[in-house]
Amino acid sequence: MLASPCPILTASSRTDSNVVSALGTAQIMVGVCNIGLGPGRTSTSPADLTSLGAAYWLGAVFIITGILSILAGQFPPPCLRCFTALMNLVGALFAVAALVLYAIDVENASILWMCGGRLHDDNCKAVALLAQRLLTVMDVTLMILAVLQLYISARLSTMVIKARTWVTMDLVSSEHRLGVKGAALRDSVIIPVA
Repeated sequence: MLASPCPILTASSRTDSNVVSALGTAQIMVGVCNIGLGPGRTSTSPADLTSLGAAYWLGAVFIITGILSILAGQFPPPCLRCFTALMNLVGALFAVAALVLYAIDVENASILWMCGGRLHDDNCKAVALLAQRLLTVMDVTLMILAVLQLYISARLSTMVIKARTWVTMDLVSSEHRLGVKGAALRDSVIIPVA
C-alpha cells in the first residue's frame, strides 16, 4: 500500500467530505431562495427578471450544482468529481450573471406605474414607493446570495482541482520513488480518489 501525504487520501478526508457537503447544502439553499423569491416579484419592464424567469433558472442551476457537490463529497469516482468541478465553474458564471441581472433590476425598479394617472394621489404613491423598496431589498438580498454562491462555487472548484492535482502528483512521485513505469503502477494499484 502506498503511503501518501495527500490530504484527500488520509484521515482528513472525512473532514473534507463534511466541508464539501456543507458548502453543497449552502448552494442548495441559495437556489431555493432564488426560486422562492421568484413568484413574489412584480414585473417592472418587459425585459426584467420576472419576464425572463431568471429566478427559476438561476435557482435550478444553483440547486443542481449543490446536489452534485454533496454527491462528490460522499462518493469518490473521479469522473463525478471532474463533472462537479465543471458544474461549479458554471455555477460561478451563473452567479456573476445573477449579480449583473439583479443590479440591472435594482437600477430599473420603478413601481410608480401602478398608480397610473393618479400620481398626485399620496396614498397610491406611498404604497408604490413601499413596494419599490421591498423589491429593492429583495434584489439586494439575492445579490448577496449570488456573491455567496460565487464564493462557494469558486471554493469547491479549487478544492476538487487541488484534490485531483494532489493525487496526480502523488502518483507521479510514487512512480518515481519506486522506479516503476507509470502503466504498471496504475494497473497494479487502485487508489480511491476522495
